[in-house]
Amino acid sequence: MFDNGRDAFIDLCYLVSAFLLIFSIKRLSTPRTARSGNMLAMAGMGLAVFATFFIDGVIDAALWIVLAMLIGGGAGYFASKRVQMTQMPQMVAVFNGLGGGTAALVSVGEFLNRDSVGGGEELSILLGTLVGAVTLTGSMVAFAKLHGLISGRPIVYPNQQIYNAVAFGVILILGVLILVLGEGTFDKSLLIVLFLVALAIGVTLVLPIGGADMPVVIALLNSASGVGGALTGFTIDNQALIIAGALVGASGMFLSFLMARAMNRSLFNIVFGAFGAQPTGGASGDSASGEALPVKSTTAEDVAVTVGYANSVVVIPGYGLAVAQAQHAVRELADVLEDRGVNLRYAIHPVAGRMPGHMNVLLAEANVPYEDLYEMDRINDDFRNTDVVLVVGANDVVNPAASQDPNSPIYGMPVLRANEARNIVVLKRSMDHGFAGIDNMLFHDPKTSMLFGDAKDSLINLATAVKDV
Repeated sequence: MFDNGRDAFIDLCYLVSAFLLIFSIKRLSTPRTARSGNMLAMAGMGLAVFATFFIDGVIDAALWIVLAMLIGGGAGYFASKRVQMTQMPQMVAVFNGLGGGTAALVSVGEFLNRDSVGGGEELSILLGTLVGAVTLTGSMVAFAKLHGLISGRPIVYPNQQIYNAVAFGVILILGVLILVLGEGTFDKSLLIVLFLVALAIGVTLVLPIGGADMPVVIALLNSASGVGGALTGFTIDNQALIIAGALVGASGMFLSFLMARAMNRSLFNIVFGAFGAQPTGGASGDSASGEALPVKSTTAEDVAVTVGYANSVVVIPGYGLAVAQAQHAVRELADVLEDRGVNLRYAIHPVAGRMPGHMNVLLAEANVPYEDLYEMDRINDDFRNTDVVLVVGANDVVNPAASQDPNSPIYGMPVLRANEARNIVVLKRSMDHGFAGIDNMLFHDPKTSMLFGDAKDSLINLATAVKDV
């Protein structure tokens, strides 16, 4: 009787937890409700963890579980206080990797410690090990690229596709052997080998992917971590973990497809295409014939006159804004311009920055009204009627080569049509390439003026100058 009541209590807690997790995703769909969505997700996961302590046998390891939670919670709290908003993509990559690594290690541990494993459980363990290990090392490589520890450009090597094909073939053979051979020391050794090969595959899959594709890769790895969690839930028979993992996996995959479509590319091409590995453009600022292209430099005072007397201004933020931590400075400039009656809006490209929603998060931190943020499809047709476009640290997402140069690697990728505006001002440190590794002809457009320098300093100077015009 007691066991039945306990099981019913656990199932009820998991059901409520699942409802909270599902509802939290709905609340996360808009910035206005995102905070409450996070709180609901925390409550749902907390309830699931609480219920897990009532599972038969878990209480015997309660001390170790609580200790692990304190260590993990302390590390998470420390990271949340120390990690800057500009480093959020790296933090998300680490979280994805930890989720995948946990799924892989739990799967391997369950297989090694059990006396017998059913056929269905074996398959869940195999897939959990594979997906988790690939997510772990793939996410660590993504972190290293985003944090500048290794080059953000695609890293390729001879016979790369052949190596990956052989590695996947080895994984397939090992998986079949494990399922066919059944229990035994040899069987368990094969799983360890599979785990190690999967770790290597995670590295070789992400190394050739360039920084321009990192937003999609982050979303894809997030989905993979969820799938790994769901598979682990099947392995340890935990319904809450299955539901939570399935939600993360499905939402992450859906986001990956949406972002890939926003780049007019397939997920297969992003993962296996080594995008940007061999740029077709010449050196920065050079034409196809090798001649230097014109660049018009400007000052904050000159730009102040242009924007101060404009009727409409569109700000296009990019990763350079994040690096300079200029989100508050751009909001201050916006306040000055709006006080003068200027209609100011922000154009957000789906893959601007280094993770999904990166620019939205940064601007929300500076209390930019959500109503002022316009998605690409919503604002692209308005650029032709815009007096001034301020490109703050963006590069590839405003490159007109996407529609004008069939030989460009980004040809066909939907971009913000900043080149159609009457005046274009680009705030940038230098003429260096973006992560796509190609020239941006927008910088050489006769309508474009380059305001060189740190974006934050340039925006502060520009806001001061606008007050004086």
